[in-house]
Amino acid sequence: MPIRHTKDNSFKLILGNHHLFAEFLRDFIPIPVLKSVSPDDIEDLTERFLPLNQNARDSDTVKRVHLSGDNPLFVITVVEQESKVNFRTPFKMLQYISLVLDNYEKELNNRNAPFTKDFLYPPVLPIVFYDGPDQWTVKRSFRDRTALADVFGKYIPSFEYELVDLNRYRREDLIGFSDALSFIMLIDRVRTKEGVRVLESLPQKYLEKLRLKIPENLGKLMVDVITALLDRLEVPGEGIAAVTDLIEKKEYGTMFDGLVESVLRDKRQAVRAARKEAREEARREKLEGARKQKQMGVPPGIIAAGFGLSLEEIDRL
Repeated sequence: MPIRHTKDNSFKLILGNHHLFAEFLRDFIPIPVLKSVSPDDIEDLTERFLPLNQNARDSDTVKRVHLSGDNPLFVITVVEQESKVNFRTPFKMLQYISLVLDNYEKELNNRNAPFTKDFLYPPVLPIVFYDGPDQWTVKRSFRDRTALADVFGKYIPSFEYELVDLNRYRREDLIGFSDALSFIMLIDRVRTKEGVRVLESLPQKYLEKLRLKIPENLGKLMVDVITALLDRLEVPGEGIAAVTDLIEKKEYGTMFDGLVESVLRDKRQAVRAARKEAREEARREKLEGARKQKQMGVPPGIIAAGFGLSLEEIDRL
């Protein structure tokens, strides 16, 4: 079934897929050790933290990412999606870090693992993905959101969250990634119906790379996510169906042909309908005003002249 809910749900679909999550780390997180992460290195832990999610968006994602090397090291990533500036973000990330490490301790206790002198907690990487229209102005450090930080600094938890602000990425930057996630982000950047024009001008080389690089098992997910994003833009159903049909066939080179015309045609129809409704509403108000004057005993000729109506119309009131 097509996904036709909020963009938060589409983001949850995206990062729920380990292939796309690996691309997210590679494309947007400037940490070299994460550039080589594969889908097989990722383990989803999100369901362990539902109590925190119930008080916020359901798009937050928690993953354990296993790193390659001689030692079984891993990092736990927390990704929160925001479409509006949220000044609670530093504290919410502190909550997540505490819950994640508490959960890790419980894991060790269940395995009867000893807490030795050399014991180390795994790193927790808090990430905020922001794709709203306004500038993100929230402090990145929890310390900067705490009063008297210059006096009590050493007692305040010290960390920053990684901000992935989609507004900072140019169209060319996203095209340069040449992967499934970049394609989704290009659509996510479109804010208005008229903005879909930029999708018709995507380079053919880029679209050909998508056809070759997007695996078959992502087809259904791509259709669901792109349906949700285009539906958010109020693209008419026929336009969405035409795009998703070509995506299923992996015909990326022509998938946006006719989409702009479909959107503009829908917009013209909406404008005509709005104008017709406005005219009908004005006539209803005119007739109601004439009816009241007739009830007050105003002569029909005066009513007709005042409201621009015929005597027959006054007679029928």
